[in-house]
Amino acid sequence: MVLYPSPEGIGPARDPFASAQSALDGVIASSMAADALTAIRGEALPLVMLDSDPAGSLGAATVNLDIADGVRQAAEHLLSLGHRHFLHLAADVPSWTFEVRARELAARLAEVPGTSVRTARSPISIEGAVTAAEAALATPGARPTAVICDDDQLAAGTYKAARRLGLRIPDDLSVTGVDDLALATAMDPELTTVHLNAELFGEHGMRALLAVLEDRAPESGDIPVQLIVRGSTAPPR
Repeated sequence: MVLYPSPEGIGPARDPFASAQSALDGVIASSMAADALTAIRGEALPLVMLDSDPAGSLGAATVNLDIADGVRQAAEHLLSLGHRHFLHLAADVPSWTFEVRARELAARLAEVPGTSVRTARSPISIEGAVTAAEAALATPGARPTAVICDDDQLAAGTYKAARRLGLRIPDDLSVTGVDDLALATAMDPELTTVHLNAELFGEHGMRALLAVLEDRAPESGDIPVQLIVRGSTAPPR
């Protein structure tokens, strides 16, 4: 097994071998476009795409978490608490998974009269999120009562931004994340976030690759996700 992180995380992946097709039996790629793997895969290597657009997989097998349902769960939770004015702190990464999050959030909130949502983009880093969230929350006009973050790191940055602005979580501002990293329970209050089972995700990816290698159809259906409700969300004041 060879683990090869793409240095930039996006864009074409370089072939880490003199000839990948002679060195590898198959490839599992995470959060990449299928055409970015041409140099590695050529036309021969079996390929499984994780966290990737099934419509753009170029015939490769895909394994995905049900991230759309995770976003809907977070939105439903906040709506049930009474929130109607939202900030979406979106990951500034050109990736299918973040496009799904933005699309599903906008669609769900549009179904409820009287809701509003503004979007601020941030690199996936706590420092970047502090800057983006502080600017968005300080914008003149009605302040959002809830922030839906694409990632737990963005949520951590939102916590810091809220403190700088004198806002208390969850009294003045509810915050949700996605991932359920260890960071989520290290924050105070602990973060309400969508739990993504990374170990199960990897297991399904490996099972799919073994199925492709054996000319079997991989299991179908997205992997369920679950919103974990903690102390960062409450009804708006």
